[in-house]
Order: sequence, then C-alpha cells, then structure tokens
Amino acid sequence: MNTQEIEIRLLLDAMHLRYGYDFSGYSLDLLTRRILDSLAKSSCSRVTQMIPKILDNPEFFSALICNISIPVTEMFRDPTFYFSLRHQVVPMLKTHPHLNIWHAGCATGEEVYSLAILLKEEGLYDKCQIYATDINDIALKKARDGIYGLGNIAKYTHNYQRAGGTGTFSDYYHAKYDCAKIDAALKERITFANHNLVTDGVFGEMNLILCRNVFIYFDRTLQNKVLTLFLQSLAGGGYLCLGNSENLRFSDSKTSFKEICQDERIYQKNQLQVIQS
Repeated sequence: MNTQEIEIRLLLDAMHLRYGYDFSGYSLDLLTRRILDSLAKSSCSRVTQMIPKILDNPEFFSALICNISIPVTEMFRDPTFYFSLRHQVVPMLKTHPHLNIWHAGCATGEEVYSLAILLKEEGLYDKCQIYATDINDIALKKARDGIYGLGNIAKYTHNYQRAGGTGTFSDYYHAKYDCAKIDAALKERITFANHNLVTDGVFGEMNLILCRNVFIYFDRTLQNKVLTLFLQSLAGGGYLCLGNSENLRFSDSKTSFKEICQDERIYQKNQLQVIQS
C-alpha cells in the first residue's frame, strides 16, 4: 500500500468516525479520483491535511461529499427504460389502491420528476407516495427546488418523447429567464430525504424501487448488502429497477427476483419471498 492510498484510507476513516459516512464498500479508484480532485481545489497540499479540515469544518466536509458523489443525471435518462416501465410495470401498479415508491440515489432530482410525469400521465400520481433519497445534501436541495438550466430542455424534450410521453413536455415546467422550474404539482407526492444506503435502514412495503446507475460505484460485497436492503424494503411482487450496466446475475439475491425486462434491468420480487432476519 503506497503513501497516497494510506492517506486516503485515513481520510475515509475520519469521515466515517466524525459524520457516519461509510465509503468502505465503494470503488477505491473512484474515491481516489474524486478526493484528489477535491485536494486540487483546496488549499491543502496533501490528503492528510484535509483531515483536520473535515473534522473542524462541516462546510468543508459538505463540499468534499458533494465532490465525491457528483450526480450524473438528466430528465428521462435512458428513455427506453421509461418506455418499458410504462408498458411492462405500470399496468400491474394500476391494480394497487396505493403505491409506495423509493427512488434511491436520486441525485439532483431530474429522474424523480421524470417518474412523476410518467405516473401522472398514467393516472397513478395521486395515489403514490414517492421517497427520493440521496447522501448528497447539496444535490437534494437542488432536487427540492426543481430548477434546471434551459440549455438542457431540448434534450430533455427529446428524451421525453422517446420515453413514450403522451403529452407535451413543456406543460411540466415554467420557463423564466435562463431556468426551467418544475411545476409545483409534480412535487406534491414527493418527499426528499438524506439516506445512506451503506448505513441506514429499510423503507418498508415499497411497491417500486429505483436505484439506477448507483451500483457501478459499489464493490460486490456492498452491492449484496444494498440488494438485501431493497429486498427487505419491497412488498411481495414489488419491482426493482437498476441501471443498464447493473444486474442481479452474480448477486446473493438473484433467486429472490424474476426478470421482467432484461435489457432495462427491471426485476420483480417473488410474491411469497420470506426474508430471514
């Protein structure tokens, strides 16, 4: 183990002990790149010099967390996923009198609002409660605000159309100056909250869980731990949606799900699945 790796592990230990953020199951290569990028932006010359700063300065720590968990997202990201969700999952969701949905790793909210639009167009939004969670408080604030740059709207509109949107995308936001603000009606059934998939607990009786393009940052052990969390959080027959580079093929939970859509990584929990505590 070289000196730099030792210093990074010491920094991660300090973050865990001081704030409870456990990154032990994350890709070390990813963490190293993000930490070194933060180091270059700071007044520190070595990683170890960042340790007293994160211990004594919560704002410095928040900035570091923000940089480590840089969100990569957009409205209707991977449009074919939303098309499949609309046609292969929504018909079953319509049979429930009430729906609990967990969007884990929601980043700055674009994909949560995409889901809300889909649910509204399918007549399901008013009977839903959506829990949108992330570990990045700065990203969560942007998600709550629901204000995005107009420069991306053309791409988002194209994504919406490819995703099978049945209305007009411009009906879901209000443009002002160089910003687009999500319509307030789309926020009514969404609760944004900080939740750490590594250390925090179960969301009970979910009918649908989305955690897309998050597992790629986890090692196999952490992936299995989080999948167990999702399994415990899902009601029987509930659906789990992963990113298109993620799957259950090598997971400990593989036999607890059946595959609904291979290309879009949509799975359904077995109806009679019993979780051992």
